[in-house]
Amino acid sequence: MAKISFIDEVKVFVKAGDGGDGRVGFRREKFIPKGGPNGGDGGRGGDIIIEGSHHSSSLQDYRFKKHFRAKNGEHGGTWQKTGANGESIVLRVPPGTIIKAEDGETLVGEIMADQERLVLEKGGKGGLGNMHFTSSTNQAPRRATEGQKREGRWIVLELKILSDLGLVGFPNAGKSTFLSTVTKAKPKIANYPFTTLSPKIGVHREGESELLIADIPGIVEDAHLGTGLGLQFLRHIQRTSFLLYVLNGDPLESKDPFDQYQALFRELEHFDRQLVTRPSKVVINKMDLLSSEQRKKIQSRFAEKNLDIFFISCKTNLHVDALMQSIHETFLQR
Repeated sequence: MAKISFIDEVKVFVKAGDGGDGRVGFRREKFIPKGGPNGGDGGRGGDIIIEGSHHSSSLQDYRFKKHFRAKNGEHGGTWQKTGANGESIVLRVPPGTIIKAEDGETLVGEIMADQERLVLEKGGKGGLGNMHFTSSTNQAPRRATEGQKREGRWIVLELKILSDLGLVGFPNAGKSTFLSTVTKAKPKIANYPFTTLSPKIGVHREGESELLIADIPGIVEDAHLGTGLGLQFLRHIQRTSFLLYVLNGDPLESKDPFDQYQALFRELEHFDRQLVTRPSKVVINKMDLLSSEQRKKIQSRFAEKNLDIFFISCKTNLHVDALMQSIHETFLQR
């Protein structure tokens, strides 16, 4: 199997900058040999910021670089000069990224939109210079405070694709071809399993209606147990509001479309029961390979479960436009 370069979960160490120390200093001028205190405050440490970016599609940037430390604030200067603030670090992630604590369970926050920001770690406050500690009884204080220290922590970044419509199907069902047919996305397409090794996103427009469509990599039986690409991609389906079951209608396929649907349904149900309650449609791809008699037989099996199906051919574009119009109408009615 080809090496999977798509990264959707990483663990990184982040540390905000320490605050700079306050300074003990005194005025020393030609005619003022014993001037008052003028030690400045320390600068604030830099923050650790998470920001959504539509230019990112995975967490690949954090595969090898694991430690991120913002700059410390500078120490206070003389003449009441405050030290410079430390430079913050901005970690850019795809929208749909969840931030968890080191245990991988405790939710810290999430980034759902482009340019959305979350200050994950605030930099330490700068210490106070001795100019703050003068009093009627102490005109020359030699006291200043240290800047706040920051320890840092490990966090887990987990990406879940955000889309309106999620394409679900076994390998080689034609999902990538469907996506390329109805959107401008250009996923890798070939006639062998696991061609899609990372979720692909495309946009389909119908009048003023716009749908974001995600091609979720092919599921295999027992994917919920980690088989095949397993849990790495099943979780992306959790961030889709509508499911489109894409089934392989090729008569030479080992499982007929109804058996494919039942197997997919079971996998989603085992992984997250809420998934099978989502609005959905069922499409049978490669109808150009089916006779009318074969189509009737398939339709009767689904009718027994009160399931409506669409027959389409991504290769010839047969009925694809009608299917997409129906899906848009469904969204407009919600």
